[in-house]
Amino acid sequence: MKAVIFDADDHYRVAELDEPTPGPGQVAIRVAYAGIQWGDTMVRDGHFPVPRPFVPGFEASGHIVAVGAGIDASRVGEAVTALTTSGAYAEVALAPATLTFGIGSMPLRTAAGLGWGAPTAYDLINTAAHVRPGESVLIHAAAGSVGTLAAQFARLAGAGRIVGVVGTVDRAEYAAQFGYDQLLLREEFPAKLGNEKPDVILDPVGGSTRTAGLEQLAAHGRLVAYGNLATYEPVLANANDLLMHGKSLQTYNSNLLSQTHPERLADSARRALGLVADGKVRTDITAEYALEDLTTAVQRLAEGTTHGKSILRVA
Repeated sequence: MKAVIFDADDHYRVAELDEPTPGPGQVAIRVAYAGIQWGDTMVRDGHFPVPRPFVPGFEASGHIVAVGAGIDASRVGEAVTALTTSGAYAEVALAPATLTFGIGSMPLRTAAGLGWGAPTAYDLINTAAHVRPGESVLIHAAAGSVGTLAAQFARLAGAGRIVGVVGTVDRAEYAAQFGYDQLLLREEFPAKLGNEKPDVILDPVGGSTRTAGLEQLAAHGRLVAYGNLATYEPVLANANDLLMHGKSLQTYNSNLLSQTHPERLADSARRALGLVADGKVRTDITAEYALEDLTTAVQRLAEGTTHGKSILRVA
């Protein structure tokens, strides 16, 4: 089979490999499309160390072609979307059966847009921040795949006001179609908010953005940190100051959740998938690449020149 390998020289290359065989609890998927996500940049840049050579790719859509021990054989042939630990950038990929979801009649290309972003966005709004009707929500990286989904989930949760923060004017124009009430440029946060105090802030940025967010939160507000796009330098928070104002600093790590409580992540993924299937939430695939173009795709994601969701065409 064809697969992309990330080699010891930090380069992507297309190679011929043997097809993998599913072990207990796994399924093998004939991949049609694979989602490109921030984890790819982390692997490339050494923030998520892996042995080399390594077949990257953490999201796949396609059809199940084989199952391992303990998995119902009737799943063979099922159209699915899956969260993988690696290997999605290949013609056949393995995935945990628990994190492989039937998609019914949904197009495989559409399903590839869900990936880790859909359950992450769902959980940020519903299980981490617990957004309540009428609350205000501020979403950093508002034009990304998680941000655009989170805005839609926030509206469904009853949020009264949703503000997005983006890096450029063109990203603000793109994000506007997902229901934000206001969009700010990164350099305008938090000054342009004035006295407005969000009840919830979703922060994948870190650094000074996180510090400013904690200061800007409303009483009883929740800031959920789920990444470090800007810097890996630690952000220090005074628990006594947070306590005095009832503010909370929370974290969310979907990769860890997949290892410790995969059934929780699976439940959120199914809920998100159902909302997309019902037309209440939409994913937006804005770029599609061939296997040999993965280097370009990951670089564009790292540079912030993409918005929405990028996918890799495998089949």
